[in-house]
Amino acid sequence: MGWDGHKVAAIIAVLLFMLLPVAAPVHADVGVVGRPFGVCVMPLPPHPSPDRLLRSGGAFNCTRPQASFGSGDFLVRSEPVRIADGERVRVASLWQERSDLYLLYADGAVRRLRGTAVDTTRRIQMGAMIEYQPPRRGVPVTRLLWDVRGATNLRGLVLGSSIVSPEQSISSNLAIGAIYAAFAGLCVALLSYNIALWAVLRYRFQLTYCVMVAALLANAASASGALAWAMPDIQNMTRMRINYVTLALCAVAALAFARGYLGRKVFAGWLGRVAVVVAASILGSASLFALLAPWHAQLLDRVYALSFSGLVLLSVAVIGRALAVRGRDAWLFTLAWATPLALATLRTAGNFGLVGWHFWLDHSTVLAMAAEALLSSLAVAHRVLGLARERDEARAAEARAWALADADPLTGLLNRRAFLTRAIGRPGTQTLLIVDVDHFKQVNDAIGHDGGDQVLRAAARAIMAAAPADALVARIGGEEFAILADAAVPLDPRAVLDTLRAQAMPFDVRVTASIGVCSGPLVTEPDWKALYRGADHALFDAKADGRDRARRAPAPLLMRAA
Repeated sequence: MGWDGHKVAAIIAVLLFMLLPVAAPVHADVGVVGRPFGVCVMPLPPHPSPDRLLRSGGAFNCTRPQASFGSGDFLVRSEPVRIADGERVRVASLWQERSDLYLLYADGAVRRLRGTAVDTTRRIQMGAMIEYQPPRRGVPVTRLLWDVRGATNLRGLVLGSSIVSPEQSISSNLAIGAIYAAFAGLCVALLSYNIALWAVLRYRFQLTYCVMVAALLANAASASGALAWAMPDIQNMTRMRINYVTLALCAVAALAFARGYLGRKVFAGWLGRVAVVVAASILGSASLFALLAPWHAQLLDRVYALSFSGLVLLSVAVIGRALAVRGRDAWLFTLAWATPLALATLRTAGNFGLVGWHFWLDHSTVLAMAAEALLSSLAVAHRVLGLARERDEARAAEARAWALADADPLTGLLNRRAFLTRAIGRPGTQTLLIVDVDHFKQVNDAIGHDGGDQVLRAAARAIMAAAPADALVARIGGEEFAILADAAVPLDPRAVLDTLRAQAMPFDVRVTASIGVCSGPLVTEPDWKALYRGADHALFDAKADGRDRARRAPAPLLMRAA
């Protein structure tokens, strides 16, 4: 079955419909809700005084990109704000060993919200946004100051800062939770489907696809903040380490799936060697970051980003060769990888500071991989369908080959080898007829060998028509045929002779035959030799008596071969 444009359009339409519940909330920008506010940064002074710095003064820089300050300890102060009782403060989750928040109220009071790594985990909302709830005092909060310690500052220090109402917080959590829940349900469904499929078909690329989906599910649990809800005592940096490792596993499993799905020809030569290097660099850089950060975190993150850059370039080369080698069979795989490749490029650019931070860029994996997982599942189904067809065609070809090997090429009847294979071992008494066309040499001399071949084909049709339905009919020599049937089945040699006489022959030649008949057991090869010898003696008698007649042997000559 070919894949035309209408089928492609139908598949894409179905996928877009399935993704509507996931993609629709994106337009509402559910990750960063409420009233955004700006912040200013300064390196932590030797003797910081949060109270004084909240009220006035300090060498805060409000224009310089936050990531340009590098790693270390910082104070981050908000612009003047107005946070009413009950409202909350939201910021993005970043790698920081500690981040205490100081709040300045309108009456001059200052309060501190402690921010250890575990405190941060307990404040995480869906989408991995940290939410602070200022203590109620009956007066608004007018300014905020973060005391940030041990910041890797890979993307920034305080990002996505906004003031939200309780209703906005709940609405954002529900929307993002619905997106990730839909993605998790999709992953579970795809895992169940492909594991069940693998149990039957056992194609290796199905297992690597399942590993990829399982890694995606683990990454979604960590990136969404669900892991923090399930394990509130885990350190936020541990959750982020899990992010790095699970995303690397997703990438490597996707590469392994591509290699198994597209086949060795696509990954032959240098492309296969580069794929191994890229996979090793992704896993190695993720492991180094997880084990060593915050030590040289910026360098390790750059290496991690570079390894993904290598994956993007490799994927482009793989898609190009796949389209060249596999043709139309690779189009669905190409479509599946298009979105993840585009977003991976954007995320890599973000790692190098070429693209600013955005909530949905940070969470692009869930959208890109939802599309990739769906389309890859269709690619798996398409590939399995192709393999099933190849298997069916191979079986049919094998059956045809066996049929050709068993058939006499001139008449289409069983040949001698196939006849003996099926005949020897039949239980009970068997009746064997040996049919020999009379004076066939004279027929050949009269109408030529091509005409003689036509006569043999016509004789074969007549013999087949006269034989019982369950009988074995074969051409066992030049003009010699055999009919074998159970002795209980009516088999009249005269009917065979009558059918031959009535059969229209080429060039209107008249054809008759002599028949020898013998009955006996046919369990072993010696039984066959005895049965054939008896029928052959009877055939000799029929020829001696004038031909065009049948003779029956009284019993098989039970002479065993030495």
